[in-house]
Amino acid sequence: MNLPADTDKHTDSEIKSFYELKNIAVVGMSTNEKKPAHFVPKYLIEHGFNVIPVNPTASEILGRKSYPRIMDIPQHIDIVDVFRRSEEVPALVDDAVKKGGLRVIWMQSGIYNEAAEKMAKEKGFDVVFNRCMMEEHKRLFGD
Repeated sequence: MNLPADTDKHTDSEIKSFYELKNIAVVGMSTNEKKPAHFVPKYLIEHGFNVIPVNPTASEILGRKSYPRIMDIPQHIDIVDVFRRSEEVPALVDDAVKKGGLRVIWMQSGIYNEAAEKMAKEKGFDVVFNRCMMEEHKRLFGD
């Protein structure tokens, strides 16, 4: 799993700037209300973000069409928010590269893959890891 000792080295102002990006593909978004992969994207929707579910086992989550892969999403995406096991992240970064136009790969709390981070940075993505998008939003903007 190769989890880092802490998180990425972005400053608070850099993390804040990522929230200016509004189109977020949530990979591994869940239909189960008790899971972070459900209530974190729900929070983001409630705070004005355009969340696009990516889950091959669901056709719709929170009233939004779900897509099997990042590449299948027809609209522009700014951020890929990852709720999958760390070993699955390199394939997701590869999918994001093929989709094109993305700015940030965000690996949720407890998720990190060094090879995926390296690959994403080489392709020009900012990489956030071992941070929760909801918790960071609350911390930086209050709720």
